[in-house]
This record gives sequence, structure tokens and C-alpha cells, in this order.
Amino acid sequence: MIGRLSSTDPDDPRQRERMVQTQLITRGITDERVLAAMRETTRAEFVPANLRDEAYADQPLPIGHGQTISQPLVVAVILQALALQGTERALEVGTGSGYSAAVLSRLVAEVVTVEWHAELADRARATLGRLGIENVTVVHGDANRLSGGGFDVIGVHASVPGEPAGLLRMLAPGGRLIAPVAGRHGDSLTLFTRGDEQVRRTELGPVRFVPLQGA
Repeated sequence: MIGRLSSTDPDDPRQRERMVQTQLITRGITDERVLAAMRETTRAEFVPANLRDEAYADQPLPIGHGQTISQPLVVAVILQALALQGTERALEVGTGSGYSAAVLSRLVAEVVTVEWHAELADRARATLGRLGIENVTVVHGDANRLSGGGFDVIGVHASVPGEPAGLLRMLAPGGRLIAPVAGRHGDSLTLFTRGDEQVRRTELGPVRFVPLQGA
């Protein structure tokens, strides 16, 4: 059930703890590193000022340009599915507010996050900088046209029409990519694991995301 937490100080760590206890642990998030990162990252810093009292609500919130900051549970599900160890070089597609990149930064060695909308990229870069998060690089543009590769993990925060071949080529061998894949009845969160000769595909469950921009 979607609900609003009591309108106390949105920077109060008790708000984050309640979010973790009621929205994440009760719905199958068991990775202690992910839970710790969600506790430590102040989601209120990444939402518009007029929505700060709802920062820890169990729902996505609008951030402009038709985009949203994802429901906390969705962020946690994506991060848990990537089975992060702390040494990874990560690519995130769809920076949005920068919140998921901030959480991810606590779980990997390096994050490159790409945002299609210039204003959102600038805003996320400023927020991450103000919070002193130094292992995240925000790039404005089309992730499919990003040069380089060798990423250990890739998280896509917008729905793709099918197997994202261009992004899969950016994975290092054994790397993992998670993306919502559009289908006839909605999006399905899907984990792709790159082997030496083929890609293994595992569907994790239904989700709803805005479509991916770009090529």
C-alpha cells in the first residue's frame, strides 16, 4: 500500500530507517550492503523542494521533464540483483535526480551515470558534488553512443524495447546488466549476464519505467 511517512524532518535518519524496515526488508531485500547504503543516502536531497516531506514515501516522485525519482524498493531490487561486491566499475543509464547513483556509489568503486536531459544532468551533478560524492561521473548524452566499455555492471533506469545489444557490448566478460524490458503487458525487470559466447537472461518481475531516450 502506498503511504506517506509522518512529516518530520526529511533529513532525520529515522525516516530512512523506517523506509528500510517497512518498504525494503518486508519485501525481500536481504543484502546488508544494499540496506546500509539505502540507510545512509538522504533521498530528500534529490527530490524537488516542494516534495521533501514525501521523500521517503513508497512511490516514485516527479522531478521534471516527464521523469521521476524511482520508488525506493525498485532502486533496492536493482542493486540487490546486481550482486555487488564493492570493486566494480558501474555504468548507470538514466541519472534522473542522481539518487540511485548516490546509493550505487556506496556499493562499487566507480560510477559513470548518463542522463539524456541536460538540466537533470546538471542538477544531479550539482547535488552529488554538494554531498561530497567523488566516485560518480555524470555524463549528458546518449548512453548507446558512449565510448569505451569494460563495465562490470550496468543498471538501466528506463525501459528498453528488447535486448539492449549496444549496452551489453559495453560489459566486461562475466558482467551483469539489469534493465526493464518492454512487453505487451508492461515492463519486466530483466537481468542479463554476459558469458564468453552467449548472454543469459533472467526475468525478475513486473515494473513500470519511462522509455529510454536515444538510439
